[in-house]
Amino acid sequence: LSGCDSGFGQATARHLDIMGFRVFASVLDLQSPGAQELRRSCSPRLTLLQMDLTKTEDIQRVLQHIQAHTNSTGLWGLVNNAGFNDTIADAELSPLGKFRTCMEVNFFGSLELTKGLLPLLRSASGRIVTVSSPAGDMPFPCLAAYGASKAALSLVMDTFRSELQPWGIKVSLILPGYYKTGTTCDPAFWNLQKQQLLASLPQELLQAYGEDYVEEINQQFIQFMKVAVEDLSAVVNSITDGLLAANPAVRYYPGQGLGIMYFIHRYLPYFVRDLFLKGFFINPKLPRALRREHHNDVKKA
Repeated sequence: LSGCDSGFGQATARHLDIMGFRVFASVLDLQSPGAQELRRSCSPRLTLLQMDLTKTEDIQRVLQHIQAHTNSTGLWGLVNNAGFNDTIADAELSPLGKFRTCMEVNFFGSLELTKGLLPLLRSASGRIVTVSSPAGDMPFPCLAAYGASKAALSLVMDTFRSELQPWGIKVSLILPGYYKTGTTCDPAFWNLQKQQLLASLPQELLQAYGEDYVEEINQQFIQFMKVAVEDLSAVVNSITDGLLAANPAVRYYPGQGLGIMYFIHRYLPYFVRDLFLKGFFINPKLPRALRREHHNDVKKA
């Protein structure tokens, strides 16, 4: 189970431990408050492992540990939960490096871990459950870097689902709504990210969009996160069902409002979906260069 420092991973690790399972829980930092909380609240069956999904040596060390402890039995389930995003901005304003980091953690890291554990999962005819995002299915404003990595993750897991059927491995995707997890709800974190983004933008882009444009996006996102759900049990239950149900769903949609969102996405024109996503999530103001007052200023000059 990856990404157990906080959020879904931490809650799921505790839930599975209470149910009596042997859990291997990976965390970024063995001394993090989340890791210490798991040590305190879980049985000795739970094993905490340090793993940064961007580091092959970390992944290999975890694979060796799990192989050594499950060789005779195989591995029943893998939960790919670790995820990363630290950018809320238009795709044009998001540095290329941010796209790469999201791909490294959300896609390549999860892919490497999955491929490494497949021999153990095949011997147990086990389960793969992966936490993706509706942002991987739809173009949420200002989430291109994160959304693109989750789209890649969803697709590769769907491919595994069809390819691993002959081995008896069942593969499920979890596409949660909006929940309070980790740093996602800390305004100070997002304000710092916004400052770093503004400092890194080329002058021409800053002129075209305007600093107030980036400020407004950030403010709307922080407001949006205030309504995020604190009770993570719907997601934990979906992950558990994916691991234990005789016939788990291919996709789980825990969270409010996802039914209407996917209905609009599938059946209504694109412009309706785009309007809905802006109304629901972030509706950026006009970039500076497109505003009437800017054109008037240019004419005067």
